[in-house]
Amino acid sequence: MLTTEEEPSTRADAPTPTPAPTNATPAPTPPQRPPGRLLALAALLSAALMALHAHLPNTALNLGSLFQTLLPWTGLAVPALLALAAVRRSQLAAVAVLAPALVWATLFGPTLTDKGKDRGKGTGATGQGLTVLSHNVDEANPDPAGTARALAGAKADVLALVELSEESTPVYERELAAAYPHHAVLGGVGLWSRHRLTAVAEVEIMPWTRAMRATAATPEGPVAVYAAHLASVRMSGAGFTTARRNEAARVLASAVRAEPAPRVVVLGDFNGTYQDRALAPVTSQLRSAQREAGDGFGFTYPAGFPVVRIDDVLVKGMDPRASWTLPATGSDHRPVAAALRF
Repeated sequence: MLTTEEEPSTRADAPTPTPAPTNATPAPTPPQRPPGRLLALAALLSAALMALHAHLPNTALNLGSLFQTLLPWTGLAVPALLALAAVRRSQLAAVAVLAPALVWATLFGPTLTDKGKDRGKGTGATGQGLTVLSHNVDEANPDPAGTARALAGAKADVLALVELSEESTPVYERELAAAYPHHAVLGGVGLWSRHRLTAVAEVEIMPWTRAMRATAATPEGPVAVYAAHLASVRMSGAGFTTARRNEAARVLASAVRAEPAPRVVVLGDFNGTYQDRALAPVTSQLRSAQREAGDGFGFTYPAGFPVVRIDDVLVKGMDPRASWTLPATGSDHRPVAAALRF
């Protein structure tokens, strides 16, 4: 008798083994970092650069001078960072933006107010002070006659003009003769005055004539007046090139230091701002009329949309009562003026 063995069951309803219980716990979730940490760091770095601008080195590409030249514009970082903080919805970054805002306000808040005590023009003729005007008239100025008439209309007592050319100098002499009976021109710089000018001399700040001094015999006493045009600066592959300007500033500073007159006015185009520490040999001896008695930043260059103040009125032994920037002429610079008291 034949018998068959039954094969193991492979039915689908066979019981499945139960997995062994485990005591494993889920991995902990890493703590969430607050958003905007990089923005906050950028805000603090911006504040540090503003606060320590005087210590930024000039060894690499003269970036310290360049940063100080554009220092007022660093305030634009504040609304930019604040907008990014709002986009990221970062309270941390928004709070950090307070740091550059406070530093900028400390540096320039007073600049935004009108510190002028009076804005009299032509006061020297009445023995009440001296109003001075400085202008880089631009060798390429297409309308020197119109520029001369505009300057005469400002009714200053002393004009300092730089970047005069052989072609334009006779035009200024002719147009300014009626209002300014006294004048002297040396090379590309000149002084026009309502008062007699004596002791006219070149200040040799460069191989060619870019500065001069004279004594203006005002009703309240003599004033040493300087007209200066420091060497231009350039952006190039070597960075912010300032070597010739800095050397001219040192020579001018030596002349001012040796000046025996108790009252000194230095007018001109310094191709640098008062904050630029490379000009400290000059600015440490003199006070800026704009900083003491001006209204706003008083930017002068370029004339169409000024972003820096490289033209200035610097004084010693006189009290700035007002400082202002005049409307654009045919030059690429705007004129600057100041009312001074003895």
